[in-house]
Amino acid sequence: MASLSIVGCAQTGINVAGDGSRKKTKHPNILWIVGENLKLDLGCYGAKNVHTPNLDALAANGMRYTHAFSTSPVCAPSRSAFFVGMYQTTSDTHNMRSHRNDDYRLPEGVRPITHRLKDVGYFTANIKTIGEEVVGSGKLDLNFVNEGKLYDNDQWEDLKTHQPFFAQVNTLEAEYDIYDRQTWRQPRVEWKGERTHEKIATPESVTPPPYYPDHPIVRAEWARYLNSISGMDKTIGRILGQLKADGLADNTIVIFFGDNGRIEPRGIHWCYDTGIHVPLIVHIPKNIAKPENYRPGTVSEEVISLIDITPTALSFAGIERPKGMDGRIFLGDRLTPEREYAFSARDRIDETVNRIRSVRGKRYHYIRNYYPDRHFTSLNRYKEKCFPIKPLMRKLMAEGKLTGPAAELMSPTVAPEQLFDTVNDPHEIHNLVNSEEPEHREALIRMRAALSVWLVETQDQGVFPEPREVVEPFEKEMHDWFGTPDWYKK
Repeated sequence: MASLSIVGCAQTGINVAGDGSRKKTKHPNILWIVGENLKLDLGCYGAKNVHTPNLDALAANGMRYTHAFSTSPVCAPSRSAFFVGMYQTTSDTHNMRSHRNDDYRLPEGVRPITHRLKDVGYFTANIKTIGEEVVGSGKLDLNFVNEGKLYDNDQWEDLKTHQPFFAQVNTLEAEYDIYDRQTWRQPRVEWKGERTHEKIATPESVTPPPYYPDHPIVRAEWARYLNSISGMDKTIGRILGQLKADGLADNTIVIFFGDNGRIEPRGIHWCYDTGIHVPLIVHIPKNIAKPENYRPGTVSEEVISLIDITPTALSFAGIERPKGMDGRIFLGDRLTPEREYAFSARDRIDETVNRIRSVRGKRYHYIRNYYPDRHFTSLNRYKEKCFPIKPLMRKLMAEGKLTGPAAELMSPTVAPEQLFDTVNDPHEIHNLVNSEEPEHREALIRMRAALSVWLVETQDQGVFPEPREVVEPFEKEMHDWFGTPDWYKK
């Protein structure tokens, strides 16, 4: 390991003297802005009823990726993967909020990105405030807690005097307030007394997806979600503005991406595109040498997994891709072969046990449901309490008022396999598994085989169910937090 560190230091321009001291030279700061719970719901991706001028400008001056996918449709497993560059199903961090109270350690040789960057002289920060203004949640939510201190601090003000730095800001707008249970966190309206955010979306102006009923509650929730994205953009504008005011913008690579998909009942927790398809924007400023495949103002359709962000960020710091890391470098001068598919996985989330695997290419999306009797109607107390659309759909279904895709979504079972043509069916409604079209059959065969190989090559730990005594405390915790609905008690 020592020899690897020395190689990394040489590449980053940090000279290691014979006495072990380090002499720092110029290399880039790196800023991750991690958006909570969103799909491609930004103006630069063509979204309506949102106002995202700051991210749109970042994309216009950087590179925007249209086919980026999280490895999990929920935060903790997804973050556990992209924070180390290894699939959560390989590192045994695939179950939601697992290993919080045991002696689990990451596999040998697997390390948090912040530790690797600190080895070569980076200052690390998980930013919560700029001055007295809250800009980030400070969220970790990793399924490993015994790896030592992950960041140096959470103070923006220390970045200017501690370069090079790796800073992370986790946005906090697109989330339900679990303490109030049934309301959204409200987007920030003022910065230093200046009004910055007006509601762009209204229940009358939005068009929810067709797998939900056209109902006032659905429209109101959809408008609230889109307004939270507009509010998030205001916060990001504050961050980018301060970066410029501090004289840091020209030396800082900014990477914006979502941690998992959209916060909607059929989004987060599920391996449909709404749960795993995330925005990704990379901006390399003028003072940083540009890799050959970086083309400002362009859009890339390359398939990216969030675990690819890890080795790519390390490569910006001059660190070679560590052996055994699942992610690939997609931008820079040390490129690895382009992906054909992005793989995602869902396992236990809170008290809700399930296992789903996903293979996503540029056009087709293959999903394998290991428990066909556990689908959208399965009990998850957080969703039943905080997502008003779900109990509404239960009520309407019982009254015989749901039809079409909404009624199909409320079926107690799901097909063991699903195949969607995301170009012609962006809402993923029409399952093509039984299609006789040659193109569909070929995609199904190829993606089935790809998943089978991936399961073996990555040593997918989801094949081993958690013991009952591990799951039971989550059932009690979720009941204490959110209660248990009457329909389930019966």
